[in-house]
Amino acid sequence: MTQSKPKPKAKPKSKHFAVIGAGMAGIACARTLVQAGHQVTLFEKSASIGGRMATRSSAFGTFDHGTQYFTVRDPRFVQALDTVPDLCRRWSANTVQVLDERGRVAASSLPAREAHWVPAPGMSALTSRWALPLMAQHCVELETRVMQMERDVLNAHQWQLHTDGPAGVQHVFSGFDAVLLAIPAAQARVLLQTSRQADRLVKQVDKVKVAPCWTLMVAFPQAVQPGLTTLGPQWNAARSTHHRIAWLARESSKPGRGAVERWTVQASAAWSQEHLEDDAQRVQAKLLKAFSEVTGIRAEPAHVDTQRWLYAQTTQPLGKSHLWDAQTGIGVCGDWCLGHRVENAFISGLELALSVA
Repeated sequence: MTQSKPKPKAKPKSKHFAVIGAGMAGIACARTLVQAGHQVTLFEKSASIGGRMATRSSAFGTFDHGTQYFTVRDPRFVQALDTVPDLCRRWSANTVQVLDERGRVAASSLPAREAHWVPAPGMSALTSRWALPLMAQHCVELETRVMQMERDVLNAHQWQLHTDGPAGVQHVFSGFDAVLLAIPAAQARVLLQTSRQADRLVKQVDKVKVAPCWTLMVAFPQAVQPGLTTLGPQWNAARSTHHRIAWLARESSKPGRGAVERWTVQASAAWSQEHLEDDAQRVQAKLLKAFSEVTGIRAEPAHVDTQRWLYAQTTQPLGKSHLWDAQTGIGVCGDWCLGHRVENAFISGLELALSVA
C-alpha cells in the first residue's frame, strides 16, 4: 500500500500594507513585511527617511540634531545590524560626564555600561540604508501626509487613505488590507480618530506621554587651526542638570564626521515645554547663553541653527511593543510603545510586522 505524500503547505496570501511613517519603527516594519513577501506602500510626510534618526547638513559639517546615538541589547537588533557591517561605529564618548548646574563635572568619567553606536556619516544613514530596497521598488511616498483613513469604497474589507502630497496635490490611495501607523503617539491618535473604527486603540494611545525638545546646533570653524583642535571642555558628551540643557555632544568627536568643531545641544524636557511656542530666535539666544555657561566656550559661533521636536522623549510608554487590531486591520508601533531608545523603535516595528505577516 503506497502512502500519499503530504501536500505542501500553501504559502500565505500576499497582502498589501500601508505603513505610515518612515522613521526607525516604520522602516523596520516595512522591510520585515517585504521580506515576508508582502506588498508595502510607505508614506512619509517629510522629504527624507529617518524621523528623529536625523542628520542636518551645514557649510561646516553635519549635525545629528535628533537621536544622538544608539545602544544594542536585543539579539534581533544585532542580527539586523549585521546586514550593514561597515555602517555603524562605536563612539568613544561612551564614557559620558555628568555636569552640575554651573557646568562643573559632578561625577568623574562614568564607566560605560554598554557601547554607544553611531552610523556614519550621520544618524540618518542607518534608516536610509535599510530603506534602499523599498526605494528601489518605488513603494515609498515622500512628502506625503496621510490626512484620513477610511474603508475602501470598492471593498469594505480594505482601506483607503486620503493624502496631501508634494505641492499640495491631494490623492486617494486604496486597496490596503491593513494600515500600520509608525508615527508619534499624538499624531497616531488624531489619525486613528478619522477611521471611526479604532476607539479601542485610541483609548490605549491616550495613556502615552511624550515630552518635546528644543535642539541647538553650533559650529566653530576657528578651532581648526594649528595647535588648536578643540574649544572648551576636554569631554565630548555630557548630561547636564542645568535648568535649560539636558545633553551636549561634540559632533566632531563622532567617527566619520568632519573635523570642524560642532556641538549639538538638547534642552531639558521641562524647559522645552515651558518655551514650546517661543520664537526660534529667542530660544536660540537663551540656549547659546546656557551653552557658554556649561562649556566655558565664549567664542561667537559661525553657524547657529535650532530644531523643535514636538515629540522627542517618551515619559510614559504604552507598556507593550505594539497594538494590532486584527478585526479592523489597524496597527500601531513606535519607540513610545516601549520607551524612547532607537532599539525600542526597531523592536516595536519588527514585532508589529511579525504579528500581521
